[in-house]
Amino acid sequence: MARFMDVHHGMEGITAEELKQAHRADLAIEGEEGVHFEAAWADPDSGIVYCLSEAPSAEAVQRIHERTGHKADEVHPVPLAV
Repeated sequence: MARFMDVHHGMEGITAEELKQAHRADLAIEGEEGVHFEAAWADPDSGIVYCLSEAPSAEAVQRIHERTGHKADEVHPVPLAV
């Protein structure tokens, strides 16, 4: 499977608990699309949230986020990592 980094904008003021809740919502249904969300990071000041996942496609990642109520603004493939 491929890895993806998705980006959410406009989440200024997000708290650690809100980030955990959103991540748990994704984890609860990720298997329905063959996605696995590995981690999520947030910067409450800028309102940017990042999620790293393994998935069959960027569209599968987006479908999970849409279903849990936090559509990604960008989904990028991550073909190289060290």
